[in-house]
Amino acid sequence: MAELEAKLGYSFGNPALLDLALTHRSLEAEDAAEMSNERLEFLGDAVLGLVIADELYSSGALDEGSMAKVRAAVVSEAALAGVARELDLGVHLRLGKGEQDSGGSDKASILADSLEAVIGAIYLDGGFDPARRFVVEFWEELVVDRAAAPGEQDYKTRLQEVVAKRGDVPEYAVDGFGPDHVREFTAEVIVAESTLGVGTGSSKKRAEQEAARKALVALGEADA
Repeated sequence: MAELEAKLGYSFGNPALLDLALTHRSLEAEDAAEMSNERLEFLGDAVLGLVIADELYSSGALDEGSMAKVRAAVVSEAALAGVARELDLGVHLRLGKGEQDSGGSDKASILADSLEAVIGAIYLDGGFDPARRFVVEFWEELVVDRAAAPGEQDYKTRLQEVVAKRGDVPEYAVDGFGPDHVREFTAEVIVAESTLGVGTGSSKKRAEQEAARKALVALGEADA
């Protein structure tokens, strides 16, 4: 677990909590001696929501309605699964054989739930401060991006949800050009080794959102 702890940026005093956070209910169903991460998931969901709400409130930049939209976007299943994949969480999950054989280690729902359980485990092991540091580190860029345009559709999340049903994960290649004060970015979104969309924008995230929007159009998704 040392590799995962290094990616989390947190070392557990009680490693059993991390083991529990990584244990899916499918393993509990196959082995009565195991306990699933569902209770930790419940706790982690509350901690994550509180930290995100506090960050949004402290910024003082958004009204209540906009804060609610941003929070909903960044704690969605797709957003959580994206962070989990960034951490390679799937390779560490403890799944029942049936779930493992059916690709459970990369299912968005399982990844999202397990990541919330990990947040709950960090909270129980070290308290609120390390849990908050973890959330801020891995969600800050996403929160800033969504807060910049809380009313816009989150095309990246939609695209991730669409291609996940096919067993794929979108990847982005981003290039920047121009002087720093007027820098522009071009993003290319690739799915199954094929380019589905190219977008430009004044930030990496804006370019990625535009690329994702075009990819959704290419896939025939409505209202993209």
